[in-house]
Amino acid sequence: MKRIRRALISVSDKERLIPFVQGLRRLGVQIISTGGTARLLKGERIPVKEIAQFTGSPEMLGGRVKTLHPKVHGGILARREDREHLAQVRKLGLELIDLVVVNLYPFEQTAARRGVSLPELIEQIDIGGVALIRSAAKNFKSVGIVCRPSQYNPVLRELEKNGGRLTETTRLKLAVEAFAETGYYDSVIHQTLAHRTSPKGSAPDFPERIILGASRRQILRYGENPHQPGSWYQWPAISGRMEGWSGAKQLHGKELSFNNLLDLDAALQMVSVFKKPSAVVVKHMNPCGAASAGSLSAAFTRAFACDPLSAFGGIVGLNRPVDSQAAKAIHSAGFLECIIAPGYEAGALRILQTKKNLRILQVPASAFRGSKRCVEIKQIAGGFLVQKPDDRLSALGRWRLATGSKPTAGERRDLAFAWAVAKFVRSNAIVIAKGERTVGIGAGQTSRVDSVLSAVKKAGPRARGAVLASDGFFPKPDGPAFAVKAGVRAIVQPGGSVQDAEVIRVARKARIPMLLTGERHFRH
Repeated sequence: MKRIRRALISVSDKERLIPFVQGLRRLGVQIISTGGTARLLKGERIPVKEIAQFTGSPEMLGGRVKTLHPKVHGGILARREDREHLAQVRKLGLELIDLVVVNLYPFEQTAARRGVSLPELIEQIDIGGVALIRSAAKNFKSVGIVCRPSQYNPVLRELEKNGGRLTETTRLKLAVEAFAETGYYDSVIHQTLAHRTSPKGSAPDFPERIILGASRRQILRYGENPHQPGSWYQWPAISGRMEGWSGAKQLHGKELSFNNLLDLDAALQMVSVFKKPSAVVVKHMNPCGAASAGSLSAAFTRAFACDPLSAFGGIVGLNRPVDSQAAKAIHSAGFLECIIAPGYEAGALRILQTKKNLRILQVPASAFRGSKRCVEIKQIAGGFLVQKPDDRLSALGRWRLATGSKPTAGERRDLAFAWAVAKFVRSNAIVIAKGERTVGIGAGQTSRVDSVLSAVKKAGPRARGAVLASDGFFPKPDGPAFAVKAGVRAIVQPGGSVQDAEVIRVARKARIPMLLTGERHFRH
């Protein structure tokens, strides 16, 4: 590539711009600029040719049209190795532009403001900037494109090292990053306007094309395993506030891992469904214990007691601000990886911070008021699957009693609790609960009867007088039979097996209630 002689600079974000342009001027680069950028550079006594002087046309329509001009895009898109292109350049009197430095109107930041109007948003949709980026990126063999302040230093270092030249490898890399920039920008516009036009509470439709636009928040220590790199991306704040994990703050502890975030998200989803002070302990995206109680400390103590062995190194989710009593209970529980809660009293935070390796996270209280997910995405080879989140939980009043025995008030309360927990356990899921706390959980087994046996084993004598919830129907009567033998006094399950009659007969024979929800909650 020939030495860069002329650069067009038009930026909304002017951070770090002056030292970069001063470096270009030291290399003898002529600067063309627009509007506020030109005024800033002139204020720093940097020689600038304004865009209107370059094109011979004034800026118009209140600044909507500045760089949308044949002299600008001809100067960028001309192929330097093409004789016909160069002949037209000479004939039309075009001046070649070798470097384009552009960043876009702050649409995303505007969309994140509360109360911003649609007309305000529309005016933050950049047209000329996107066109400049795409033109320069398309012609990367001849033109460099810089679209983020973070690129200034490495680009300037290479120019200084190579006598004002960028290698083709660098220009291609910059072009790839530029297309990502415009793609993300358009995706944020699409998501924001789609959010504004969708009726609240409506089920998402599945459009013919899906645009996934997210920005990197953090490079993680590693992925699921130390040999796998991992990173954390988040959706743009298109609703005027930071949703879910976008608003999370880490208050203490070393940086998060990929698995930490998966488990923390599982804990957040689960603890959010309970109205009373509640706690969950999660391991490998499965609850090892969950409880609701009159206080947060009691809820945590009961949740941890469900399976202390599995809870070692677990993730704790709490749906109330943490007070000192809860902090003391957590502190005495042994090694835990992370805690997530909507807040922490000052004294509670001091207690928890004495554990050096405990990661303490705070997420806005709004995140604990139900799921904010529009869709769920799971990748498969060659594509991905999209579904509406499983955010429905059928009310106990709609369940059908399949036996003559009716549940007591306490059993009804525990059945509703166990059913809510079962929704978050990996299938095949079995939850045994008593007193609004889990006493045994069977998760992720390939047969439902194995999940029953696992839950019964973990519950031990605590299964007597407890209730059981199953996320899917019992295909055979063996599962309920083992539960009855262990002392379970009520069962809730979806129903729908070809052997429902035999399954229900087990409960009738034991004179315990069995309720059918009519819907399942598989979790793969």
